[in-house]
Amino acid sequence: MAGGDWTTNSNEALTLSLVRAKALRGDESFEQFHPTFTYPIYGEDEKIYGYEDLVIDLRFASGSLAQFLAVHYTKKLDSSSTVDNVEGILSEFIPPGYETDEATFLSRVEEDAVSFKPIGRLIHSYKPSSRTPTLPDVSDTTEEVVEYEVYHATLDDPGFRAYHKRMQIFILLYIEAGSYINDEEEGWEFVVLYEKRTRTDGTPTYHFVGYSSLYNFYCFPEKVRLRLSQFVILPPYQRQGHGSELYKATYDYVLSRPNVSELTVEDPAEAFEDLRDRNDLRMLLAHEQFMREGFSDSGVTGSHGGGRVMKGKSRARVQVAPLGSKGRGKMGPPVDRAWAEQWRRDLKLAGRQFHRLVEMLILLHLDPADVRGERAFRLQVKERLYRFNFEVLAQLEKEERLEKLEETFQSVRDDYLRILAMVR
Repeated sequence: MAGGDWTTNSNEALTLSLVRAKALRGDESFEQFHPTFTYPIYGEDEKIYGYEDLVIDLRFASGSLAQFLAVHYTKKLDSSSTVDNVEGILSEFIPPGYETDEATFLSRVEEDAVSFKPIGRLIHSYKPSSRTPTLPDVSDTTEEVVEYEVYHATLDDPGFRAYHKRMQIFILLYIEAGSYINDEEEGWEFVVLYEKRTRTDGTPTYHFVGYSSLYNFYCFPEKVRLRLSQFVILPPYQRQGHGSELYKATYDYVLSRPNVSELTVEDPAEAFEDLRDRNDLRMLLAHEQFMREGFSDSGVTGSHGGGRVMKGKSRARVQVAPLGSKGRGKMGPPVDRAWAEQWRRDLKLAGRQFHRLVEMLILLHLDPADVRGERAFRLQVKERLYRFNFEVLAQLEKEERLEKLEETFQSVRDDYLRILAMVR
């Protein structure tokens, strides 16, 4: 892993494992996976100096997240101030008390498999989908029931502050520009997803899958706004629908809170923005009253960068078949603004996100032969884009401003078609 200059890529050197009790092992995908980022720990270049064949072995008990850390290498440069202190650097980002003896750690894993229970309140559960692989049976006589459970917790719940300190490193390793929260601040809430495996004797075991963090902001006059700050699903569980389930559980929790005005998202990555768009669209499409009012009887059955003005973007068109002749409801186009605002408040969606969703739904139902409807839709989207990009567009001459606005509209429209194709 090291070159002739004694440097090692820290993303390759750091190996992560979610270790299960011996009786539950059998799927190696839960062990020896790598982080996406290590620059918050080992520096912007993600390089470690002074070793050959370096392996940083960081293991977690799959439920309690008790940690084990060992550093292995075949050669190390003679003691020098330039040789990186691999364990010392990493130890600053994980809580003290981690195990360094493998036998002691494996004993802890066995104990925690029986004793660990999720902290907080159960708010959602679901069964594995067809996309969700399960561990193979470890014997002919032992069968397990597998399901997934989502818990809501705060730092005031007994034991959760310490648990959060063990799980927060995944934010640094899998979210670009991710950072630790200040857990001394009030207002943090967490939604944590676990795999639950129940044996025939009724003994449940829990395995950490991922989590989201929420922060409370005051919202005049007497409510709060929840901001989704962090969202991570660990690699062994990715691309199996768990991200959508965690997001839906988080959103449903927001809906259940009378004192919460809306759910916002802090600087979403493109992959998360797509996930959010897909799930929000499916929610609206399944909402019979909303669709009936929006599109009359015919209505019942995301854009990266948020529509910011961009230069030189190529566009690949995705065809979404029209649903036939549409009756005019509150969606128009143009949309009835008072009606839309009331629904936005009821659904507790942030303004920009809701307006984008409305635009996607209008586009989905728009008849290409309806020239007036197409023009009204274009003007509605452009008006929002103009307000959103006002500071940039206001500096341009009128002709260039109109050209940029049209370019951005086409880019947004094409991206809407891409997202709609994923939910059809």
